[in-house]
Amino acid sequence: MSLTVAAAKQAEKLRIDGNSYFKKDRFGAAIDAYTEAITLCPDVPIYWTNRAVCHRKRNDWTRVEEDCRRAIQLDHNSIKAHHMLGLALLQREDYTEGVKELEKALDLERGASPKGYKVEEIWQDLARARYLLWEHESTKRSWDLQNLKETCMAALKEKHFLDTSQVEGFVDENIQSNLEQLEALNGVFNKAAEDDIPTDVPDYLCCKITLDIFRDPVITPSGLTYERAVILDHLHKVGNFDPVSREPLYSSQLVPNLAIKEAARAFLETHGWAYKTD
Repeated sequence: MSLTVAAAKQAEKLRIDGNSYFKKDRFGAAIDAYTEAITLCPDVPIYWTNRAVCHRKRNDWTRVEEDCRRAIQLDHNSIKAHHMLGLALLQREDYTEGVKELEKALDLERGASPKGYKVEEIWQDLARARYLLWEHESTKRSWDLQNLKETCMAALKEKHFLDTSQVEGFVDENIQSNLEQLEALNGVFNKAAEDDIPTDVPDYLCCKITLDIFRDPVITPSGLTYERAVILDHLHKVGNFDPVSREPLYSSQLVPNLAIKEAARAFLETHGWAYKTD
């Protein structure tokens, strides 16, 4: 038996040992086993992602990021590595890159197992990441708008003071003009801030069962739209009928509602607060 084959067999045994330690919550022992496996066979991505999972359990996000980046170098399509790297980036508040990694993980998982439970898990993490990104950017926009507003208001008041001091008569007209300009300026800034003020998501963009904004909407023969996973769960657990119209319904009759899906995507694009999940 060649040294390479022997090393691969020993590394695989260490991986199995690491998995056993992990199931018993012995994360330190699992990390040691995966580390030995990596030493023997450093080009096997699963050894790196398995060790990253252990680091995640210990909230050691720096090492999670390091191991995931190495795993992605070895396998660009590693769903687990992109997912955990996204979470690690969120921990250090790199929301933009965190969102990108989670989007990559979601795309890969949808391609590999479109109805798998991991799709929902990754989507929830992505929704949280997008909300955090919106919150971060919204706070910055709010500060920038407030500073700009104060600067503009001060300049307008200074202009009014100079106009009043240089022109005799027409004082009342100048005061009225200044008030109108201040009111118009205030209206402009209020309008600019509207998209960052949480309101209600339009009903037509929400599932009639969960009342959450659509992600993957499907339409029934009766013309009602539901979230795909939710209506499939209803059909499986409750019965083959539409929960609102009560008409007979089978999964084969569900058709993607692409218009509503695009409308929901466009709404979320400009109303990041709607990503917040309870």
